[in-house]
Amino acid sequence: MAVLSIISRTASRRGVRALGVVAASAALALSASGNALACDISEFSAEAKCDGDNGVITVTDVDPAGIPATVTVYLKDGDKQVGQQTVKGSKDGTTVSFPVDWQPNTTYRIHVKADRYVDEDIQPDVTTPSTPCKSEDTPTPTPSESSSTPSDETESPAPEPSTSAPAPSQPESTAPAAVPNDNAPSPAAGDSNLAETGANSNTGMIAGIAAALVVVGGGAVFFGLRRRGANSNS
Repeated sequence: MAVLSIISRTASRRGVRALGVVAASAALALSASGNALACDISEFSAEAKCDGDNGVITVTDVDPAGIPATVTVYLKDGDKQVGQQTVKGSKDGTTVSFPVDWQPNTTYRIHVKADRYVDEDIQPDVTTPSTPCKSEDTPTPTPSESSSTPSDETESPAPEPSTSAPAPSQPESTAPAAVPNDNAPSPAAGDSNLAETGANSNTGMIAGIAAALVVVGGGAVFFGLRRRGANSNS
């Protein structure tokens, strides 16, 4: 009985030792697995780039454990915070973007805080490109008024000189006035209406001159006959 008791004690001690070795191995395995799944700063990367005409800073988390991490962006000059977001990483990578109206050659500091695993900056710092995302608009030259707008005062062409000589003016009529005829019959009363466009205005004067000439002619004939009779009597 004493021998059996000694053998039993020896086997029990060996079993306990074996269980201890197994437990220690399991603990080491779990510790190694936990370290492999823990979040690390090397799983984060940052970049400054253009999204169309706007500048952005992107942070990518490739932590396969998907531990949430808070990402904060600071302007390096003055350490001014410009944005903060929470990212949950993945094996393929999860990216968050920070729209920033950055200037060329500006440096930003990116800080990551993930529970008890990470609390540090991404290295190196992010520096923006040397050229802006949106190029400055070149003003279109405005055409001068003299070249684009026709002048309101359009010069009229000079009149061409006339090649035809001016028509000579007609000389005024110098025909002598008609001498009244003593033997001409006096115009009838109805004939005064033949020349109504100015001739009838001189009819009275012509008639008076004609009557005076008749009287003078008759007087001359009378004195001529009388003188002739006196000469014949002497």
